[in-house]
Amino acid sequence: MNVLVVAAHPDDEVLGAGVAIARHAKAGDKVTVLILATGLDSRGPVTTDAHRALRHQAEKAGAILGVADLRFAGFADNRMDTVALLDVVKTIEDIAARVAPEVIYTHHARDLNIDHEVTARAVATAFRPTPGAPAKRILAFDVPSATDWNPSAAPFAPTVFIDASATLETKLKAMACYEGELRPFPHARSLDAIRARAVAWGTHVGLSSAEPFELLREIVR
Repeated sequence: MNVLVVAAHPDDEVLGAGVAIARHAKAGDKVTVLILATGLDSRGPVTTDAHRALRHQAEKAGAILGVADLRFAGFADNRMDTVALLDVVKTIEDIAARVAPEVIYTHHARDLNIDHEVTARAVATAFRPTPGAPAKRILAFDVPSATDWNPSAAPFAPTVFIDASATLETKLKAMACYEGELRPFPHARSLDAIRARAVAWGTHVGLSSAEPFELLREIVR
């Protein structure tokens, strides 16, 4: 099976779908990750070395999860609303044409972060259900400190829960690669909080831990 994860920033792919990615890789599926924006720039001036280091962290995290193909689009961090949506859609469509994904994971459309919102809309556009399209399933993931920080939006309401018992530690190990993105507990982006979140979602469906998703579309042929 070909799987595509479309994330806005380096670390979103791990935070949102790390368990799922590791599970797919273990099952022998080919996982491609497309990261659309650079990260870091919204926090102030950033050196080329800092960007290079973040990419290296993403590569290390991807290797731990079993990602077969990691790509970077290079859109400006937290400025994706200044880019023509068509340009983002075409970037995704170009990768999709090469990968022919059957399963797609991406952001929740109502996240607080603007890059997440644009990414979700672009994915929905790129994977509109045209006749013969290979995509069978599109799922939206939850990103701590983005999905849960938008008080004016409808809350994330997962309908699919992936058992994390076999791959949660892999997700945490991959997230630990992003040293500059981690925060001390009780921040939502701490390793302890990520683990606690997985345990909490698991209790919703009788599992010891789980990674949650909203099912956006499923086509059964």
